[in-house]
Amino acid sequence: MKKNVLIIGAGGVAHVAAHKAAMNNALLGDICIASRTLAKCDGIIESVKRKGHIQNPAYKLYSRQIDALDIPATVKLIKETNSQIVINLGQAFLNMSILEACLETGVAYIDTAIHEEPDKVCENPPWYANYEWKRKERCAEKGLTAILGAGFDPGVVNAYCALAVKRYFDKIDTIDILDVNAGSHGKYFATNFDPEINFREFIKVWTWIDRQWKEYPTHSVKRVYDFPVVGSCPIYLNGHDELHSLSKNIDANSIRFWMGFGDHYINVFTVLRTLGFLSHLPVTLSTGQEVVPLKVVKALLPDPQTLAPGYTGKTCIGNFVKGWKNGKAREVFIYQVSDHKQCYEEVESQGISYTAGVPPVAAAMLVAQGDWDAKTMVNVEELDPEPFIAILDKIGLPTDIKEIEPGSQASFNGTVRDLETELAESTAMVTVSAANPMIAVMRKPAAKAG
Repeated sequence: MKKNVLIIGAGGVAHVAAHKAAMNNALLGDICIASRTLAKCDGIIESVKRKGHIQNPAYKLYSRQIDALDIPATVKLIKETNSQIVINLGQAFLNMSILEACLETGVAYIDTAIHEEPDKVCENPPWYANYEWKRKERCAEKGLTAILGAGFDPGVVNAYCALAVKRYFDKIDTIDILDVNAGSHGKYFATNFDPEINFREFIKVWTWIDRQWKEYPTHSVKRVYDFPVVGSCPIYLNGHDELHSLSKNIDANSIRFWMGFGDHYINVFTVLRTLGFLSHLPVTLSTGQEVVPLKVVKALLPDPQTLAPGYTGKTCIGNFVKGWKNGKAREVFIYQVSDHKQCYEEVESQGISYTAGVPPVAAAMLVAQGDWDAKTMVNVEELDPEPFIAILDKIGLPTDIKEIEPGSQASFNGTVRDLETELAESTAMVTVSAANPMIAVMRKPAAKAG
């Protein structure tokens, strides 16, 4: 049994994780929230107390200030807090520093995103091999549990892949991970999680097709799919963290990731990128001052956590899996739907942060009780998915499973055609007004039946 949790980070995802950890502190013990900005940590604690989410008041919920790039300082904090599980919910640039601190102290490590270096974006795949997996042997030697990518995507979708292998298929042909946010935050433009990480993610599209890596231009391959609950949504082929471990650990011919984007998002993204505002490399101004354009854009956009109070609509994230069972073709959609308003009512957060913040706590609970205490480095799909999904069902992210008639209208076709054909069908048209920019994001009224 492992007890006492250190949550590093104080953004929207950490906010949710702190709520869920406090709601399960009888198992997890003391909870410390640490970040560079102590006020943000204290704000989260105030939210947890305001909602009455401390399960057992005998355990502490408190804050500390930390620069997680400072490995000795992080080692000291882990020891001072007597933490046995560290949940890393800070920026992806911190991953290796925090993992090194965990290796030095021998405590379990959990994160939700792949490591990134500030001066590099979308490195050649598989990304995990560039940083994390180089430390796998050291984790095994120390008997240290390190669970990589335990958010939703990556994370829960990896568990859905493992569940498909375990329960639904003898042989898998394709896995298409579909992620849509059919919600509305009422702002002209905002990202649902850290803008810097969000934009870096969409610089290149690396995908796993016919058992090899293939690269495509951003937003060049589009599909429209009729999702459960949220309805018809446009989605685009995209690169994503989980593909880089699933391609190694899951026996499938193709594994692709698709994310929903509206025309307005694509328009703003394209203009910013074309003008150079999404560059992660510094530029020198005429004053001699050096700035990173992407960090300037981040500073100008709304903090994702501020979107929560007025957010409406739902998210739908899941895996469309095709293959064979008992010699017959089979198609299954394993998915989860969350409601932004309900997320806010429960933990004062929006749905994107909620879906990312609940799973690492579920993983920590499984580590604490020994079910997922792997004593080595693993990606989520290497662990038994069923206890994970069972806990998620109980603490806020229930899974639905839908059988699809192979080749029917409800099927999803993720086969990528020649690029010329795909480009012709992936254009985005946006109506804008200089006098009223919000026209671009206003939903058009549904046509009346004749």
